[in-house]
Amino acid sequence: MANRDALRAFQSRLAGRLQAARSSGVSASWLAVEAGDAKFLFPLGHAGEIFPWTPPQPVPYTQQWFLGVSNLRGGLYGVIEFATFAAGRRTGPVTEAARAQSRLVALNELLEVNCALLIDRLVGLRGVEAFVSSKPPAEDAPAWTGVSYTDEAGEEWQEVNLQALSQQPQFLSIGA
Repeated sequence: MANRDALRAFQSRLAGRLQAARSSGVSASWLAVEAGDAKFLFPLGHAGEIFPWTPPQPVPYTQQWFLGVSNLRGGLYGVIEFATFAAGRRTGPVTEAARAQSRLVALNELLEVNCALLIDRLVGLRGVEAFVSSKPPAEDAPAWTGVSYTDEAGEEWQEVNLQALSQQPQFLSIGA
């Protein structure tokens, strides 16, 4: 129960910050998350509801990054371990303490894919003004990657086009 209250409080703070950013003229474009050793930017228009970690029901004979299915607020969602999907390999064991910070970010229902991405940590909202430089994706980068941004601390953030991701054959083909 405490986790639900904490999540509701976090979502309320996030909504309040988004509203404050809109009224102050600063526009937040992305939900900033960490998955594995990488930092990602999910477009707010493509990200859906954020859920606390809920262990999914495993599904046999699927890709290593497909953790199974979960009932999230009455809907059945496939759960993708985003760090493993993005890296193409398992990123290592996760402790219970680390899993407590994990969240499931559902894709916006407009994308018509009942899927939630397991991320390790929510960082907050970001706009383009939060970064000091950017570079286009490499020619050999996956089609779902966008621009890479660097913040003032020198941390690199990878933009993820969730719409393009949801249409990738690899993403849609969960079978091993």
